[in-house]
Amino acid sequence: MGSLSPVPNLPILDLKQDHNLKPGTSLWQKRCSEVRQALEEYGCFIAEYNKLSPEFRDDMFGVMKELFDLPTLTKMQNKYDKPLNGYVGQIPKLPLHESMGIDDATSLNSTQHFTNLMWPNGNPHFCECLYEYAKIAAEIDGIVSRMIFESYGAQKHLRSYMDSTCYLLRLIKTGVPNGDHEHNLGFVSHTDKSFTTILHQNHVDGLQVDTKDGHEIDVHFSPSSFVVIAGDALMAWSSDRIKSPSHRVIMKGKVDRYSMGLFAFNSGIIETPEELIDEEHPLMYKPLNHIGLLHFYRTEEGYKSECPLKAYCGI
Repeated sequence: MGSLSPVPNLPILDLKQDHNLKPGTSLWQKRCSEVRQALEEYGCFIAEYNKLSPEFRDDMFGVMKELFDLPTLTKMQNKYDKPLNGYVGQIPKLPLHESMGIDDATSLNSTQHFTNLMWPNGNPHFCECLYEYAKIAAEIDGIVSRMIFESYGAQKHLRSYMDSTCYLLRLIKTGVPNGDHEHNLGFVSHTDKSFTTILHQNHVDGLQVDTKDGHEIDVHFSPSSFVVIAGDALMAWSSDRIKSPSHRVIMKGKVDRYSMGLFAFNSGIIETPEELIDEEHPLMYKPLNHIGLLHFYRTEEGYKSECPLKAYCGI
């Protein structure tokens, strides 16, 4: 584990925190290089991590089913001022998709607020499960972020980046396709707007990722695994060394897919470190306001742009 696996699946990297994988060790340096290589080649990879027990996963997906079984009007109360954060569903062109968001999900108060909105009489088990999951996913994101910064020799910028990072946890249900027609699109092709995304799912696959050479990878990953995806903000930070991959959800079979994505958003200004700029890699983006980028995606210009990131802050 740790060597890059061939297509048709994504690279699989072992990020389990045993006594060998510590910053400064030869294994850490090796893994940093592999993370960078995987992101530069695919924009994403599968991470093995050993913090989710089978019992905890069962609990977690059980409370997610409980959440999505609530009345639609209750779920629609999930609203935020930030774009892309609240309830999404009841879309005729995307009948299989329904999702909700918990902003600042690594804060117990934020998860409690979401829980109280859905269950005014309380649901402590739901709150505990989602809060614990968000912390584990944020641990993975912290490891990956450190490896990215270190692999480019930009570790001096890591602290300021992490200190201004906030996590959005999106809870997603993708329903079973209607057998009367061939419509099996769970979610449209898109790139993530985050810096990084940590994705986990139940046993139902569906994620499909585009490669740089125009192929499509149907991603299969184990219950102990996560998919790490580069977002548009990382693409800007890396000055196009890492491209945010286009991906979608295609549903097959007769079982609902439950998944969760932890999205890293930065409240500060993201700019390409000087360590990443040279003759071969010129500066491609002006410093960007990450939340401003989210709002731009919602404008007419953002919708019409072939690459909204370049339209917003490209040089």
